[in-house]
Amino acid sequence: MTDTTPTPTPTPTSTPAPTLDLGPQAAVVARLAERVTDEQLADPTPCPEYAVRNILGHLAGLAVAFRDAGRKDLGATTDTSPGSTLPELGADWREELPKVLDEMAEAWRDPAAWTGMTRAGGVDLPGEIGGLVATDELVIHGWDLARATGQSYTPDPAALQACHSFLEASVDDPGRDGIFGPVVTVEPDASLLARAVGLSGRNPGWTPRS
Repeated sequence: MTDTTPTPTPTPTSTPAPTLDLGPQAAVVARLAERVTDEQLADPTPCPEYAVRNILGHLAGLAVAFRDAGRKDLGATTDTSPGSTLPELGADWREELPKVLDEMAEAWRDPAAWTGMTRAGGVDLPGEIGGLVATDELVIHGWDLARATGQSYTPDPAALQACHSFLEASVDDPGRDGIFGPVVTVEPDASLLARAVGLSGRNPGWTPRS
């Protein structure tokens, strides 16, 4: 349930890919991280195998990977599976995380990032799908972090809509079970965020005491 990087199925087309500014959602995540106390780093999260420090480490790693995927700067950072090791935090994470989040958002402001092919997590995928995966990572792991540390969470509306649409399209993908947990059903009138969280395989009602 932790790694949300999917095996791509869509085929790239000649139609220009829509772009989304990841900056507002990256800023939301950076603000959440800024408010995490050192005492909370060992606390549980909605990802059973991840403590708060591991969510933060995962966010730092994915920001670098998707920064380089957006730049089409392929190499070690884009070839490594995110599930290969348990992500940990560097000593300078409070300075480094907002920096790499900004760099990732800037990379995806280039329309070229959304076209052609790229790679992330060792998987080759169309640029448009790469951008949507990055968006999904920011929205869902932002929720993980907020819920684990008792913070309110209001994701960027455009990013949330893109995330929900992306997850909704994955429901019938036979390969999704190796990527997301089973869909958690929510009430039909639940918020868009709760529906996205449920589609990611998380319980929208999760609390640290669940």
